Amino acid sequence: MVNTRPLSVEETNRALKAKRIRAAIWKHVTKVFIFVMLALVYAPLVYISIYSFTDSKVMGEWGNTGLDIYVSLFTEADGLELLGAARNTAIVAIASTIIAVLLGTLGAIGIFYTRNKLWKNALQFMNQIPIVNAEIVTAFSLLVLFVSILKLQTSLFTLIAGHVILALPYVVLSVLPKLEQMDPSLYEAAMDLGATQTRALFKVVIPDIMPGILSGFLLSITLSLDDFVITAFTKPANIVVMGEEEQFQTISTLIDERIKRSSVPKEIRPFTAIMFGLILLVMIGMYIKSVVDAKKERKLLKGEK
Repeated sequence: MVNTRPLSVEETNRALKAKRIRAAIWKHVTKVFIFVMLALVYAPLVYISIYSFTDSKVMGEWGNTGLDIYVSLFTEADGLELLGAARNTAIVAIASTIIAVLLGTLGAIGIFYTRNKLWKNALQFMNQIPIVNAEIVTAFSLLVLFVSILKLQTSLFTLIAGHVILALPYVVLSVLPKLEQMDPSLYEAAMDLGATQTRALFKVVIPDIMPGILSGFLLSITLSLDDFVITAFTKPANIVVMGEEEQFQTISTLIDERIKRSSVPKEIRPFTAIMFGLILLVMIGMYIKSVVDAKKERKLLKGEK
């Protein structure tokens, strides 16, 4: 026979105390886990940044302290080559991101407004295949497409096209949820008030899904900046700059080539520190902006001026 005797006050207090202890232990374990993960991510960046203020050729050995290594990044041949690779990386990232965002936004709108549910589900499924597919398979497939089927030489065009194909599915996935959250009656109301389909699209739909478009933009440019596999397969060997032919490199391919020749070049340390600092400043600025916008929204909701 099951004992259904109610717990006494003392037993209830003990049970509540044990529950609070378990919750406190789990809370501390979670904090320690998060701290360890953040340390594993940021410790190498801090380590590189510290050794960017010494001119020693090998990290772990401290030489003369100063900014000479930063000066060499902008004056010596190896540093200028790294900056040239950064320029090429930025050009490819910006160009491919703009194209991917335009095509991805239009594609997401097309998928959302597809009335045939079976066809709509098929399009969403096909959009997810490149995301889960191995990048090496995608890169080799693009190489076969460009060189063997289309009979093209690898060039800046093939590189940008490869990065567009890489980022396009992520843009679609970023925009589709915002379309699903959008009030469909707004578009219909704009049409009823005399707006053309194009005007309703740019005046109603695009502003409403702009957060998704911005998310797709940031994700696309991030994927392009640090991509190596597709870049290695589709980049041109050389490119003509101001009438002179020079070797074409991006940051990822240049660092890979230099590491194969020797140890990590010292110019990469200040370059990494500068990139990390810029990204950190951008993230802090975005966080401050979000806090300010949240305060403004709360004031509006309270009816304050």
